[in-house]
Amino acid sequence: MAIKRLIFLILGCTCLGLGTVGIFIPILPTFPFYVATVFCFSQSSQKLHDWFVGTKLYKKHLESYVKKEGMLLKTKLSIVITVTLLMGFGFFMMARQGIWIPCILLAVMWIAHLVYFFLFVKTIPAHARDESKGG
Repeated sequence: MAIKRLIFLILGCTCLGLGTVGIFIPILPTFPFYVATVFCFSQSSQKLHDWFVGTKLYKKHLESYVKKEGMLLKTKLSIVITVTLLMGFGFFMMARQGIWIPCILLAVMWIAHLVYFFLFVKTIPAHARDESKGG
C-alpha cells in the first residue's frame, strides 16, 4: 500500500505544479490539473488533501465547481478556449497526414466537451461569487 500512496503523492505534487504553472501560461489548463491534485492527494495523504482544499488556489479555481454551484463564465471560457486550441492543433496535425478516424474521434470529444461545459455546468455571475465571499 505504501507504493500506491507514494505514486499518488508524486502525481498529486506534479499536477499541483502543472496547474499552478497553468495560471501564468495560458496554454496550460489549470482546472484539470487541480481536479487531479485533489483526487491524488485524497488517495495519498489526508493532511495534504485538507491543506490543498484550504488554499486560495483551490477556492478560486475549483471550490464552486466541486460544490456543484457552477463556474464563472471567465473560467469556463478559459477552459474551453485552451482545450479548443490544443485539440485544434492535434486535429490539424492529424488531418495534414490524412489520419481521419482519430480526427473524427477528437471532433466528437470536442463537441462533448462544449456540450458539457455550456449545458451541464451552471454559470455563476461574477458578482454573486464576490457577494458569497462577503465582498
